[in-house]
Amino acid sequence: QDCIQLNQYKLKDEIGKGSYGVVKLAYNEDDEQYYAMKVVSKKKLMKQYGFPRRPPPTRPDDRRSKVFGPLERVYQEIAILKKLDHLNIVKLVEVLDDPAEDNLHMVFELVPKGPVMEVPTDSPFSEDQARLYLRDIILGLEYLHYQKIIHRDIKPSNLLLGDDGHVKIADFGVSNEFEGSDALLSSTAGTPAFMAPETLTEQKQSFSGKALDVWALGVTLFCFVYGKCPFIDEYILGLHEKIRNASVEFPVTPQISVELQDLLVQMLDKDPESRIPVPDIKLHPWVTLDGAAPLPLEEEHCTVVEVTEEEVQNSVKLIPSLSTVILVKSMLRKRSFSNPFEFPGKRENRSMSAPGDLLSHHHATGCGL
Repeated sequence: QDCIQLNQYKLKDEIGKGSYGVVKLAYNEDDEQYYAMKVVSKKKLMKQYGFPRRPPPTRPDDRRSKVFGPLERVYQEIAILKKLDHLNIVKLVEVLDDPAEDNLHMVFELVPKGPVMEVPTDSPFSEDQARLYLRDIILGLEYLHYQKIIHRDIKPSNLLLGDDGHVKIADFGVSNEFEGSDALLSSTAGTPAFMAPETLTEQKQSFSGKALDVWALGVTLFCFVYGKCPFIDEYILGLHEKIRNASVEFPVTPQISVELQDLLVQMLDKDPESRIPVPDIKLHPWVTLDGAAPLPLEEEHCTVVEVTEEEVQNSVKLIPSLSTVILVKSMLRKRSFSNPFEFPGKRENRSMSAPGDLLSHHHATGCGL
């Protein structure tokens, strides 16, 4: 609370909240730009990244195979997220870590217009508008899947509208990396109304990550055109029951085209095996205007992101302990360089001979001194 500055970033108002923590508006004094700073718990991240996506690169002289701890896995993941570069993905600029605290501060580009839609809403999008946004999301999602990242929380509030009118996918807060051609996931991350039926079974089982993202995208597309989710219940068990068993019902108004209904039915297929995959969504007549507006091929907008060991090691900037920073601030407030945690009685006996040492020692805190 006391520290409103981290390195060159001045922290402003809270602009969002999620299961992972909070997002604050941050002003970078170096480039005079605003950013979104997401504060996440390392403990939560370490729980989540049970397995690294791919083994980190090892040098030939490194005979001992490295044991990769959970925090290194987080750094590995951050190094990859920092190199993601796509028109439809929110850019991660840098990550600051205070080794003494549980928080990581992730600095993202600010997408000023915010979420593309608040759900529920009485003013849903026209089919044309929904199509434009869906095309952006499909390309962003295809890029993430190409990098072997499952998003796991696709929903309108994680889709941000850029100044250029294009949608960018944000918040890889619960993303899962995978190896091979698809992820087999078993934990149930995500937001209840957007969760796929296969994640809600009693039996412990694993399911395809790509198909989960397609289901959530189907729920999102339904929200775009109807302004509400296809399955709604005030009780979570009732909601789970509907997601698992109720068929999709299309409201009478607004009336949507047969092609869009067909796409929604295929995306909201309860069986992940037969649910339409992303490459087929890209070719669907509703998405391409019957082939008149094809989307770019995967190889035209996707290249694999690889990270070096050095990039993994430099993925995070360490910042001094916040307790040190707060200590210095409270000293400055008192215009005194004695220890503010000491009893006043003890203080008289000590000479104040070296305030300069203290200042130079803490100079790197960058806390708006």
